[in-house]
Amino acid sequence: MPISLIILIVFALAFDFLNGVHDSSNVVATMISSRAIRPRIALALTAVANFIGPFIFGVAVATTIGHDIVSSDAINITVLIAACFAAIFWNVLTWVLGIPSSSSHAIIGGLIGAVVMDAGFKVILMKGVIKVLIALFASPIIGLVVGFIIANITYLLCWDASPKVNGVFKKLQVVTSIGLALSHGTNDAQKTMGIITLGLVISGMQSTFSVPSWVIFACASAIGAGTALGGWQLIKTLGSKFYKIRPVHGFAAQASSALVILTASLLGGPVSTTQVVSSAIMGVGAADRKSKVRWGVAGEIALAWVVTIPTTMLVGAGCYWLFSKGIPYLINLF
Repeated sequence: MPISLIILIVFALAFDFLNGVHDSSNVVATMISSRAIRPRIALALTAVANFIGPFIFGVAVATTIGHDIVSSDAINITVLIAACFAAIFWNVLTWVLGIPSSSSHAIIGGLIGAVVMDAGFKVILMKGVIKVLIALFASPIIGLVVGFIIANITYLLCWDASPKVNGVFKKLQVVTSIGLALSHGTNDAQKTMGIITLGLVISGMQSTFSVPSWVIFACASAIGAGTALGGWQLIKTLGSKFYKIRPVHGFAAQASSALVILTASLLGGPVSTTQVVSSAIMGVGAADRKSKVRWGVAGEIALAWVVTIPTTMLVGAGCYWLFSKGIPYLINLF
């Protein structure tokens, strides 16, 4: 196996691990905030579900990322390494700052930036890019609407229930959190699978784009391990800064998010778990009372979403130049 491919796999799995750390907040924040389950148990439970997800629901998203965005015969391994580095940089930065940004946006932006720096726009497959952008930008709107609808249905069904219903929703959150974790593992781990499999094709290790079992296992393990570690600052942001989340809110938000993300995964659409969960939480809160949601916090997160792709495109392009020209030049200089 070429050393460049080994470096790519290491960087890709590092991104996948950080994706798990970054996005663990999405899966457990509402459950922890509503006191449905203890934090460490919640993270352990969702880590296992994250690992299992990719084995159950297929690899349609991996095919979209690795096969439908760029032409594999026109790029090299350095492009993919630069894309992973850009996404890792953005994930670490937003993790430290406690901003729930999108790992999906980061890897897409990094990939497009590095590809354009290497070979220009001509190798970008616009049909695939449009599919990805539609999935990324439509999913939070759908999450908001679905959250609003499911919350209203839930309120309607429980309008005359006693306070004991909170205990029921606490238990139901365990079920919905597992569903959300399965969908998260299915969608997010596949982005790394797509990058690694594309690297295998570029390096000549495979003649066709087909995700090997060992790649599925490695990526599922990395995202599961990252989820188990947990991003506590991000959990605090999603779990408390929008509004005070009660068990009914947690149940409705998790059920809505799982439905949207799993549907997108089966259709091969890469979505941002952060976006979908955040928008679902807002939709559920708006169903209760629109003034209840701290829309200013939502605006800050939306700003991070907007700048992620342009920023990681620039970082990806810069990383590609550094790895392919800058470092070799310095080595030759000395």
